Amino acid sequence: MPAVSSNHLRFYTRNDMGKIRGSYKEEFPSGSRVKIVNRADLASFFNNWKLHNPLEPWQLDFANQVAEVESVSFYHSGDELYKLKNIPGIWHEENLESCGDLDA
Repeated sequence: MPAVSSNHLRFYTRNDMGKIRGSYKEEFPSGSRVKIVNRADLASFFNNWKLHNPLEPWQLDFANQVAEVESVSFYHSGDELYKLKNIPGIWHEENLESCGDLDA
């Protein structure tokens, strides 16, 4: 497991949070259609993420589900935290993939 430096307060798993747009700029705006990553990726995040808002064990059961982003907030380090319509829990950017617009 890679060390988490004091200068970089996140654990690298699948990709860097804020990878596309940077800190404090959501990758998936409200209304976006997203897919929760596969169970193996969720399990890796669950086992390795040691900072804020860890996944709960029951969230692994939502792997591969498609949902609409209800809202996005930011942890003080700029990490994106998502609420999804009809799927409970708080989801990190790394736990989601784009599915295109709901109207498409």
